[in-house]
Amino acid sequence: MDKSKSFYSILIPGVTVFFSSGCIMTLELVAGRLIAHHLGSSLYTWTSVIGVVLAGITIGNYLGGRIADRIAARKTLAVLFWICSVACVLVIVLNNLLAKWVWLWYFSWPLHVLAHASLLFLLPSTLLGMISPVAAKMALDQGFQTGRTVGDIYAWSAAGSIAGLLLAGFYLIAVIGTIAIVWIIAAALLLMAILFWAGLKGLYFWAAIFIALIITVIIPTKLAANISETLALKESHNPDILYEDETQYCYVSIKRIFKRPDIRVFMQDKLIHSMMVTEDINNLQYPYTRIYADITHALSENRKTLSVMIIGGGGYVYPGYVEKNWPGSHTDVVEIDPGVTKAAIQAFGLKSDAKINTITMDARNYVNGLLQKQYSGEKIPQYDFIYEDAINDYSVPYQLLTKEFNDRIFQILTDNGVYMLAVIDIFDSGRFLGAVFNTLQQTFRNVYILSQTLPPNTRNTFVVVATKQQIDIESIIKQHCRNIDIWYLDNTEINMLRKKSRNIVLTDDYAPVENMLAPVVRRSAPDILTERFGVRTRKIKR
Repeated sequence: MDKSKSFYSILIPGVTVFFSSGCIMTLELVAGRLIAHHLGSSLYTWTSVIGVVLAGITIGNYLGGRIADRIAARKTLAVLFWICSVACVLVIVLNNLLAKWVWLWYFSWPLHVLAHASLLFLLPSTLLGMISPVAAKMALDQGFQTGRTVGDIYAWSAAGSIAGLLLAGFYLIAVIGTIAIVWIIAAALLLMAILFWAGLKGLYFWAAIFIALIITVIIPTKLAANISETLALKESHNPDILYEDETQYCYVSIKRIFKRPDIRVFMQDKLIHSMMVTEDINNLQYPYTRIYADITHALSENRKTLSVMIIGGGGYVYPGYVEKNWPGSHTDVVEIDPGVTKAAIQAFGLKSDAKINTITMDARNYVNGLLQKQYSGEKIPQYDFIYEDAINDYSVPYQLLTKEFNDRIFQILTDNGVYMLAVIDIFDSGRFLGAVFNTLQQTFRNVYILSQTLPPNTRNTFVVVATKQQIDIESIIKQHCRNIDIWYLDNTEINMLRKKSRNIVLTDDYAPVENMLAPVVRRSAPDILTERFGVRTRKIKR
C-alpha cells in the first residue's frame, strides 16, 4: 500500500481519537472544579471524579466495540458526537440543579460525592469512551496490519489525553472558566458530528437549539437571563456576589452578607475562608484570628513594629490587622494563588498600595529559597511571628506540615519567635490535630493547643502555638483572650490526641493527612448546609 495513502487513511481515525480523548481529559479536570465548587476539593472528590470517568470510558469502550461491528463507522461517529454535544449541555444544566437536590444530602459523604460526580459525568464519559473503538474499527477497515493500527490508535489517544490535560490545566480553566470550556467542547463535538455526516438533518435541528441556548446565555438582557436561569443554564443571579473568578487553583467569590455594617465573606470553592467588616479591620470575625491577635498582643507589648510572615493570604484580613495595629511592620504574605490576591484588592478591602509584601509562590519553596540565601551569606528576614493559614479540611498542603518544614521554620524565627497554625479537626477523632502536635514537638520544645470552646464532637478550628522559649500561655489566656471563650487543651487531652494519632510524626516521606481528616470530611454535609443557609440566617437575624 502507498505510504502517503496509508498516512492519510490512518489520519482521520487518529485525529478522531485524539480529539475525543482530549475532550475526556478536559472534562475530567472540569469535573473536579465543578464539584469542588459545591462540595470542596477533597480526596473523596478526586477519587470519585477519576473513578467515574474511568468507569465511563470502560463502559463506553465495551459498548462502542459492539456497535462498531454492526453499523458503518462514519455514521456511528456522527451520531455519537451529536449525543456527546447534547450530554455536555446537560452537564451545565445538572451542575446548576444538583446543588438544590436536598435528597443527595441524606447519603453518607463519600456516597454523596460519588453520586454527584456520577450524575454529572458518567454519561458524557461513556459516550466519549465509545468513540475510540469505532475509530479503531474504521482504521482496521482500511486493511492495515492489526498490531500497527491498534498501536497508532492508542498513541493518538494518549497524545490527545495529554494535550487536553495540559491545555485545560495550564490555560483554559484560568482564562475562560469551567462552564465556558464545557460550552466550547459541546460546540466542537457538534462540528465533528457535521463533518462526519453532513446530511443528517437532526444535527441542524440540534445546532439551531444550541445556538439559541448560547444566545440566551451570552446576551446581557433581563429576559435572556430569566430564560437561562429557568432552563438551569445559569445559576440564579445573586446580587450579593460582588466578585467571582476562576483561578488556576480554585473558584473565588466574595459575597456581601450584610450592608450596614458592610460584612463580606471570602470564599474559595465552597469554603468560607475569611469574613470581615469592611469599615473596621480590627473587628476580627473568626475566633482563630482573634486568638492569633490576642497572643501576638500579649507577646509583643511595648513593641511598635513586628516582622511577620503569613502563609496563605485568603482575604488578607489578618495581614490588614497587623498593618493597622503595628504600622511600619515588615509583613510578608506567601500566597500561591495570584487570583486570591487580586480578589482581595478588587472587593475585600486590600489596598493596592498596602505595605504588605505578597510573595506569589508555594510557602515551602519560599522558605527553602530564604535558607539558600542564608547559606550563601546573604542576610534574610528573621520573623517574630509566623502564622500558617493555608490549611483546611479539604485541601491540605501536607508539605507545610512535615518535620522537615518545621525545622526550616525554626531557622527563620527570632529567638523569641512564635509559630501559629490554624488546624481544622474534630477533637473526638483528633488524628490530624494529634499528628500536627506530635510533629511540631520534634522541632519546638513548647507546643500548645487552643480553640474556641465547642463540643468535642464538633468540627473546630484549633490554634497550635509553637515557641522557642517557654511562655505562660494560661496567663496570656486570662489577661488577653477576653473576647472569646477559650478552650486550652491540658496534658490529659493532649495525651488523648497522641493516642488517637498513634504518635504519628508527619514527614516528607509519610504524611497521610487526607486519611487522617476523613472523619472530618465525612461530617461535611451538615457543615456545608449550615454554612450555606447560615449566611441567610445571620442576614435575617441582623
